[in-house]
Amino acid sequence: MASGSELNTEFESLYRSHYRRMFGLCLRLLGRTDQAEDAAQEVFVRAYRALDSYDASAPFAAWVLRIASNHCIDLLRKRSSGVVSFDDEHADSAVVDTDTPSAFDTIAQSETGAHVRAAIEALPDKYRLPVVLAYYSESSYDEIAATLGITRNHVGVLLLRAKQSLRRTLTES
Repeated sequence: MASGSELNTEFESLYRSHYRRMFGLCLRLLGRTDQAEDAAQEVFVRAYRALDSYDASAPFAAWVLRIASNHCIDLLRKRSSGVVSFDDEHADSAVVDTDTPSAFDTIAQSETGAHVRAAIEALPDKYRLPVVLAYYSESSYDEIAATLGITRNHVGVLLLRAKQSLRRTLTES
């Protein structure tokens, strides 16, 4: 077992390597930079406190993303309106884990970006969360499954239904 200072050094390294991705996820789910910063910090505090329950055979990123998604969902439930805003002025400049924008980010930044964000915002939570994890955090199906505590096949079904819903919404407008 690692000593206290070794554990702190190891966790600090994990924090540095995963914070940007965590912050991006929190920002996309919560819609406000200040709330995302607070949520990302709280996620790492919770992860540090629960480190003894972490199964080292599973990827750390999936474990901490699951903590983050659960925490953000709890925060969203506490909001009186229950609606996530993807129109935050800082949302398009969110720091993500990659320097190359994904195809989805390119579409979201185009002139139809506002329509796409509104359509995503209108999705039920069970569809919105996998979409955000897949396209904004660029998580794999396996990572999303581990994060949400569902099977890989269920992730595929949720994403398929979300895409169908988005397609209908976007073609109607």
